[in-house]
Amino acid sequence: MLEKKRPIIIDTDPGIDDAVALSIALNHPNLDVKLLTTVAGNVNVTKTTENTLKLVSFFEKQVPVAKGCDKPLLIQLEDSADIHGESGMDGYDFPVTSLKTLNVHAVEAMKECILNSAEPITLVPIAALTNIALLFSMYPETKRNIKEIVMMAGSLSRGNTNTSAEFNTYVDPHAAQIVFQSDIPLTMVGLDVTSTAVLTKNETEKIKGFGKVGKMFYSLFQHYRGGSLQTGLKMHDVCAIAYLTDPGLFTVQETFIEVALDGPAAGATVADLKMKYHDTTNAVVCLDIDVPAFQKWVVTNLEKIN
Repeated sequence: MLEKKRPIIIDTDPGIDDAVALSIALNHPNLDVKLLTTVAGNVNVTKTTENTLKLVSFFEKQVPVAKGCDKPLLIQLEDSADIHGESGMDGYDFPVTSLKTLNVHAVEAMKECILNSAEPITLVPIAALTNIALLFSMYPETKRNIKEIVMMAGSLSRGNTNTSAEFNTYVDPHAAQIVFQSDIPLTMVGLDVTSTAVLTKNETEKIKGFGKVGKMFYSLFQHYRGGSLQTGLKMHDVCAIAYLTDPGLFTVQETFIEVALDGPAAGATVADLKMKYHDTTNAVVCLDIDVPAFQKWVVTNLEKIN
């Protein structure tokens, strides 16, 4: 008996690891990507939207794309072009696409998709949480038809921006706070786990041989500065998709997460792992990942696309 596909919306800012995550999600037999929404983050929202359209076109999918917020709720945007390149996906010349975005803002597109869905939608933010926070603020009625949120965000230890904050929560901490306070079942796949989820030279050489998909990714990998081909490429956002389809790869714990909003820890996610200060939990947090099994999962899923 075939497993029923899970309907999901992915909110994204491609980004090279985003590109791997989207590629697997768009082609995974157990996922039904209803909508892709874009936000400013790794690069500006015009570029993240163009990159998303390029990927949808590359895989010849009929998934709608909606352009979202071009800046965080209350602070200035700090992008990550130094990691992903000027375009966000430097290294491969994608064919020119005629695909266009929906003519409504991402928040409006998410509202319509969620409220009109016959079954609850899973939200998968792998970017700053600005669009999601606005959705909950403007249309709280959407919460009743959201099954859960599975996000690549936050960290239980050190950050990759300031000392403590992971990039996606650092870009828009006020949005992150709104999402963590949403009372929707939420899983955080954080930086301390995703930084260990690397593709080594062994995996990238295998991927290189996977036809046009392999050629595309190997070209992008040459320009990705989230690690290196020698030390391992960090597949942060891919981990959220891995959790959706194979949660057994992860060790998890229920806890309460708070978000620091300003100062030297702005964007930091603080977990009350011992539950000394809170009576209830608001998130499941990933504590560890089976790295060899994750590497095998990535290679297997990319190989199946061809």
